[in-house]
Amino acid sequence: MTGGVGITALIAGCADDEPVDDEEPDDEEPVDDEEEPDDEQPDDEDGIEIEPGTEIVFEGLTEGWLGVEPEEIEGEENPTLALQEGEEYEMGWEEGDGSQHNIEIWDEDGEVVDDLQTEIEEEGGEDQFLEFEATDEMAQYVCEPHETTMIGDLEITEADEGPDDDEAADDDEDDDVDDEEVDNEEMDDEDVNDEANDDTDEE
Repeated sequence: MTGGVGITALIAGCADDEPVDDEEPDDEEPVDDEEEPDDEQPDDEDGIEIEPGTEIVFEGLTEGWLGVEPEEIEGEENPTLALQEGEEYEMGWEEGDGSQHNIEIWDEDGEVVDDLQTEIEEEGGEDQFLEFEATDEMAQYVCEPHETTMIGDLEITEADEGPDDDEAADDDEDDDVDDEEVDNEEMDDEDVNDEANDDTDEE
């Protein structure tokens, strides 16, 4: 019996010596700290509205046209200009960086519109300004020697009808309706009078 007890004790001792793993398995998925790329593209900025008759002045820099006047474009590089179709504007550059520049107005195909271009010169001034009437074919203003950097977009918009014009049109329509109603009433009165006269004559 002693031997049996010894074997049993030995087996129990071996079982107690086995390491016990108290740690529970980590079922949580690793957290990905990397942000997903933003596929959304920023919306195109609207053009800066320029009042008709405005003189638009740039500084001619090889890296881009720098806005000087009016104040809406001051400090802006190659700003998109919103012009009203059929209105007069003047645009050009007064100071540069010593490189040769000019200014041209292009259509969507990169062709000069109505010969609106200046000579290529190192200095700006009066002869580097263009006076023009905005048309819907105008798409960009460009320095021909630096057309990859000195280039800005033109947005030509139709002049909006003022509220006074709309109200005047509505008033005219109302007047026409009123006139028609008056004419119809007068015709009805004449018909009644004619019938009364006919009855009198018969008597």
